[in-house]
Amino acid sequence: MYGAGRLVLILLALALATVAGWRLAIRWHPSVAKYPVQGIDVSEANGAVEWAVAKGAGVDFGYAVATRGHNVRDRTFQAHWDAMAAAGVRRGAIHVYSFCQDGAEQANAFNTVVPLAPDALPAAIDLHYDPACPARPDRAALIADVAEAARRIEAHTGKPVLLKVAPDVEDDYTLVQALRRNIWATGNFLRPAYTDRPWRMWQASDIRRVDGVEGPVNWDVAVR
Repeated sequence: MYGAGRLVLILLALALATVAGWRLAIRWHPSVAKYPVQGIDVSEANGAVEWAVAKGAGVDFGYAVATRGHNVRDRTFQAHWDAMAAAGVRRGAIHVYSFCQDGAEQANAFNTVVPLAPDALPAAIDLHYDPACPARPDRAALIADVAEAARRIEAHTGKPVLLKVAPDVEDDYTLVQALRRNIWATGNFLRPAYTDRPWRMWQASDIRRVDGVEGPVNWDVAVR
């Protein structure tokens, strides 16, 4: 009986520790003293965002997904784009690259959707594997395609793009080495170390809870 009661207490303590750890994890962010510029990136999956509230919670900048491939427009992009400006949050746009579609056509779609804004942050091209797209082009072809997409977007925005390259994509293709653009790296809770040169943006968490956003959101820091 005593042993069973002790086991219950141990299990209860573990459950409480897990809850406490989760609560800490969803509010964690890198040190503001070390990284004073911090923000979020969103898509229609995040739903509506109260950008003024988010700004008050420490969001200095926001990136919103604009397009995916050459034929999908994020349904919330324009609302996010306008609301960030109204709230005084610095804003940028993301194109989610498809390995199954032509890079030039993807860039043209992005340029059609994203308005010209002199104060906008550099556009970002997000390169990660999508289970719905099985294509894995050879390295030279992918580099040429992404480079062409980057050139077209840069011609539209007037600023060099950021490349958000997932760790497994970088392992397979070493795109960072070939495409000399600023890098947006990913590493939940841990500083990324998979690129061959320093990154300028770091996605530090994909579970952060922020006032003004209903569910978990990607939390990012920038290096000036």
